[in-house]
Amino acid sequence: MTREGPATRLTIMVGESDQTHHHPVYTEIVHRAHRAGLAGASVLRGIEGFGKSNHIHTTRLLSMSGDLPVAICIVDTEERIRAFLPELEDLEIEGLVILDPVEVIRYAGRRPSGRAEDHR
Repeated sequence: MTREGPATRLTIMVGESDQTHHHPVYTEIVHRAHRAGLAGASVLRGIEGFGKSNHIHTTRLLSMSGDLPVAICIVDTEERIRAFLPELEDLEIEGLVILDPVEVIRYAGRRPSGRAEDHR
């Protein structure tokens, strides 16, 4: 993805302790997205939430949870995101996988020198 405009956001909600091949599922997803050449991926750790199990997971001191919610967000063109979806099938994700249409306002990164670079 090298421009502003319409794009698709893939969001995958899992538990922080979910594992695949002896490491966190969110790590595997990020590495697969990187190998696929997608524009970028971020892992966001939740402070509280619940899902299909209906059990509330929280960071509050009195009820520390070892399985906080984690969201992996990936944004790229719709075509590239949809082409990536088969990469998730063997992970047997126990969570929520959603696609949203989004509009990219700015997509810029840093060059190795540390200077900002616009990827238009």
